[in-house]
Amino acid sequence: MTKQKGFSKAKTNLNPHDFRISSLEEAVTLRKALKQKKKKLVLTNGCFDLLHPGHIHSLNEASRMGDQLWVAMNSDESVRGLKGSFRPIIDQEKRAFSLLALKAVSLVFLFEQRNLAKEISLVAPDVYVKSDDYSLDTLDPEERKSLVSINAQICFVSQLAGFSTSSLINKINKQRTTL
Repeated sequence: MTKQKGFSKAKTNLNPHDFRISSLEEAVTLRKALKQKKKKLVLTNGCFDLLHPGHIHSLNEASRMGDQLWVAMNSDESVRGLKGSFRPIIDQEKRAFSLLALKAVSLVFLFEQRNLAKEISLVAPDVYVKSDDYSLDTLDPEERKSLVSINAQICFVSQLAGFSTSSLINKINKQRTTL
């Protein structure tokens, strides 16, 4: 089993050397500290390959639902399993860096599996957020079971119309073939 790593925002100006790499166990410890301070944790997840305005909109909306927004980001291996051998376009370290550069995001950790039911149970967020292209019926059943077991609020945020990583890739490929 691959040891999961997390990246948290440094307290100074963000640069690639400011990442503090941690295990999932450290994220669990940080979560306990947030609970003691009665801070509300929001969790979302995704690949976040080719970060675009749609992602930023959803992350900003999610961050308004609590004190800290953590992102469970698919590892490179997990993205390949979900999206195919040509993905991700940007490797996990650079994707995490991009997410952490956003004011809305407090912490990023990686997960390897197709779903994050185990991580949800361990981190126990107060709120779990997905974009509104999902519904309670389309959430991964194992993730939903974990969310129900920890009594997390499940929220859906609106998408910014016209943006998706797949459409960006298609647009780039189409423009490249016409040059």
